[in-house]
Amino acid sequence: MLDYQAEISFSFLPDKVSHIHPISTSIFKFVVRRRRDEMWRLKIAEGGDDPYLYSTNEYVGRQIWEFDPNYGTPEERAEVEEARLNFWNNRFQVKPSSDLLWRMQFLREKNFKQTVAQVMVGAGEDITYEKATTALRRAVHFLSALQASDGHWPAENAGPLFFLPPLVMCVYITGHLDTVFSAEHKKEILRYIYCHQNEDGGWGFHIEGHSTMFCTALSYICMRLLGEGHDGGLDNAVARGRKWIIDRGGVTTIPSWGKTWLSILGVFDWSGSNPMPPEFWILPSFLPMHPAKMWCYCRMVYMPMSYLYGKRYVGPITPLIQQLREELHIQPYHQINWRSVRHLCAKEDLYYPHPLIQDLIWDSLYVFAEPFLTHWPFNKLREKALQTTMKHIHYEDENSRYITIGCVEKVLCMLACWVEDPNGDYFKKHLARIPDYLWVAEDGMKMQSFGSQVWDTGFAIQALLASNMSDEIGPTLMKGHDFIKKSQVRDNPSDDFRSMYRHISRGSWTFSDQDHGWQVSDCTAEGLKCCLLFSMMPPEMVGEKMELERLQDAVNVLLSLQSKNGGLAAWEPAGAMEWLEILNPTEFFADIVVEHEYVECTSSAIQALVLFKKLYPEHRKKEIDSFIAKAVRYLEGIQMPDGSWYGNWGVCFTYGSWFALGGLVAAGKTYYNCTTVRKGVAFLLKTQMGDGGWGESYLSCPRKEYVPLEGHRSNLVHTAWAMMGLIHAKQEERDPAPLHRAARLLINSQIEDGDFPQQEITGVFMKNCMLHYAAYRNIYPLWALAEYRRRVTLPGKSF
Repeated sequence: MLDYQAEISFSFLPDKVSHIHPISTSIFKFVVRRRRDEMWRLKIAEGGDDPYLYSTNEYVGRQIWEFDPNYGTPEERAEVEEARLNFWNNRFQVKPSSDLLWRMQFLREKNFKQTVAQVMVGAGEDITYEKATTALRRAVHFLSALQASDGHWPAENAGPLFFLPPLVMCVYITGHLDTVFSAEHKKEILRYIYCHQNEDGGWGFHIEGHSTMFCTALSYICMRLLGEGHDGGLDNAVARGRKWIIDRGGVTTIPSWGKTWLSILGVFDWSGSNPMPPEFWILPSFLPMHPAKMWCYCRMVYMPMSYLYGKRYVGPITPLIQQLREELHIQPYHQINWRSVRHLCAKEDLYYPHPLIQDLIWDSLYVFAEPFLTHWPFNKLREKALQTTMKHIHYEDENSRYITIGCVEKVLCMLACWVEDPNGDYFKKHLARIPDYLWVAEDGMKMQSFGSQVWDTGFAIQALLASNMSDEIGPTLMKGHDFIKKSQVRDNPSDDFRSMYRHISRGSWTFSDQDHGWQVSDCTAEGLKCCLLFSMMPPEMVGEKMELERLQDAVNVLLSLQSKNGGLAAWEPAGAMEWLEILNPTEFFADIVVEHEYVECTSSAIQALVLFKKLYPEHRKKEIDSFIAKAVRYLEGIQMPDGSWYGNWGVCFTYGSWFALGGLVAAGKTYYNCTTVRKGVAFLLKTQMGDGGWGESYLSCPRKEYVPLEGHRSNLVHTAWAMMGLIHAKQEERDPAPLHRAARLLINSQIEDGDFPQQEITGVFMKNCMLHYAAYRNIYPLWALAEYRRRVTLPGKSF
């Protein structure tokens, strides 16, 4: 038995090769209890002494994890291990983590103890003002205790399972695997992979998704690069993953992004990929498919991809790579007809089937263009294209302090810089920013999209302000205000930014922190709303208000991002021709080639500009009035036949409807004067569950139709969104019963310390990939209870 237990303890160690059989809870518990040296701590707003690291605002918002073998008492370490065990035992029931490690750390460091007694509301019992206040106060105190020293609220922002493996591949290729990832890093990465392996042996596109070839192959390779043997891994993870791959014909059916990464690693051949010619970056600007007309994320991904493709770069062919060539294919590597696999995609991965015209374009480039561009004299053109592409990569890197726009782009740009100059400063600056992307929770170490510091903090502040408990949380509000002010982007991108296809950013807020640099319209609107709300409060409580010029800069950004149809784009002005979407080269995303308008961005901007106009009525008055009128027409025009709105960044119709109703009501629309509002309310009332809550499956997002959670379960975050949508439309004046039922569910679901339980994943991007916003479970139930208590007449409420 002891040998068996020792064998299992090696399952999280990268330098061991182990063969693990299914294990019982008791054995697993014994093993994790034995290892009490595993303590990670979250560090806030620190830069260290790395000469290749720099910041525009002294690292405000930065959140990085550090392993400290001496941190924590035996009891505290045992608490962490218990959280890990609980996640493992329930990993197929609740797949997102509760993000407990940093919460334990913060609550412990602040000596937080919930002093407000828990309340419950019985069946048939009325919710009194006192009980609503008590539940709200508990949530307010708990959320306030989770605030970081620089004023923001940390949280996991992850979930897709294709984020981290490319980073492991990159540092393996460049020879930096053991310097970037310590043994403890590797153990936590493996823990994450094991925790999110599906029961069929594969890994999903995201943690709640069905198994896909893309993420199963990437996870398999990641385990092997981190030291797991041919039959290693916890619960036989490696062998089960390989069987899933081989049973489906091997990795030749991996989607195009997978073909690219496997070609770079050396377990695929570049001739099995469709062309990504870097000459794209020197096309004349008048062409409809010019890079400037692409959606920024698409542009940023294919920029370094095209550089690596143009170089046909392949990493070192080590003995391990030779083994992977044998393990991942169903026929000998050198006998594969690579040309014939270019258009293959596993059915499990296929969300956006390529139209015939796109395949014909790739075939033409493959057969006719590439042979010319890779031979003299046309290879001179390729050399120029590669230089231009790298010029753009360096520009984007510098303007994001080497964070880049997101994690997919980060790894590709970092590798491109290494390929250009393995010993250059560009690559070293990239290495310094890797910690900004890593996150540790009870399910292990994952790679974040890039962090949601500003986004989460903006909503947390509004939720706390809605509680009307400012006198109890003054220091929290002051720190939050300070963070928001310090996180505003103060300058446009450097030099002639328009020639580099960039838009204005001065006055904006990013999704994460100021160093990131990329303006986002709804983040800007929410940041502006916070500053305007704080400007109406006593400065001795919340700090000095933001200067008018900086508020006006934010307004300028919002006005610049409205499209002709009235909707608001997220990052850059939309306007490219929609037909370009037929050139979407991915198989698992939709609508990624050009920028689009979004209900959430449009609604956030309406609300921010209405408030700005109230306080500063003469500034750009005609333009703001016109903006709001056009935006309202856009919201009315995109309503679905059932009265809902499709949410682009949250799940899904519930989320979109909350935003849309908030924007319409802010602009003066009401239940009584607007059919659109009435239809939106009817949708929310119709989808309320029997227990008073709302619960929507993430499947609504890819299917683009409302799908309830399996078993008609409720989700507290969805419930909060729906409640606030109804309260926007003054449901309490017509029939408060639906609100009472929903509030009862929230109050009775609150945990003893004031937290709320983690449930299903609630975020999404590009329709088919889910994101876990771990802070949502604290922000939105609190906010909904605050609005309920403030707006609904309750027994015992005095006016």
